[in-house]
Amino acid sequence: MKEIKQFGLIGRNIDYSFSRNYFTDKFNSIEKLSNCEYINFDIKSIEEVNFIFDQKNLFGLNVTIPYKEDIIDYLDEVDNLAHEIGSVNTICFENKKKIGYNTDIIGFKKTLEINSLDNFDSVLILGSGGASKTVEYFCKKNNLSYKIVSRQNKNNYLSYNDINKGVLSNSVLIVNCTPVGTFPNINYSPDLPYNLVNDRSIFFDLVYNPAETLFIKKGKKIGCRTINGYQMLKFQADESWNLWEKSIK
Repeated sequence: MKEIKQFGLIGRNIDYSFSRNYFTDKFNSIEKLSNCEYINFDIKSIEEVNFIFDQKNLFGLNVTIPYKEDIIDYLDEVDNLAHEIGSVNTICFENKKKIGYNTDIIGFKKTLEINSLDNFDSVLILGSGGASKTVEYFCKKNNLSYKIVSRQNKNNYLSYNDINKGVLSNSVLIVNCTPVGTFPNINYSPDLPYNLVNDRSIFFDLVYNPAETLFIKKGKKIGCRTINGYQMLKFQADESWNLWEKSIK
């Protein structure tokens, strides 16, 4: 009997997640790997991650909201890029070490590229968690003007009450990096002054379930171009697979 190689997703309230079905299909149909399984590790606090690391035959993990930053303290090493971004969404097990990587940045960059999303004046990042740090890093590396909106009153973040016509006067790429609007809470959207948004702006929701969030619907009603998080998710998942693959075969 073949030894089962375990992969999985660390997060909170992740029953909705795309990852388990995506990788299960990949193992079974594309890679023909009958000895691999992908599990959701749904934990209430980051301290529980040590129980996950005690699992036998772990070969790779993904990390999602709200642990992309907190997980760093539980790893043996962090890749230089992930360290610079300050967020980890992929873990590899190499020479008995837990090593963190960030593949979200590749997913975000490729999604902008294939959709020719480059015709905007500034970026408005909604949220200040791990996903937002990836978008912030992209903005810094590409010399893009950006502002971060958060409910946390620190680091010169804007509050939602601070968003005025001046912030939204040009063509703005508005990126929702919060979980607001994720299934099953589909009747919620970030607390933007949508009446101040002009139709030259772009709504990019990193949420992918549902495919059309209330945030996206509001953007369409204004006449803005919209995109959800599915493509970014797929790109980052494929890059995670690239990192794990060498330890599988």
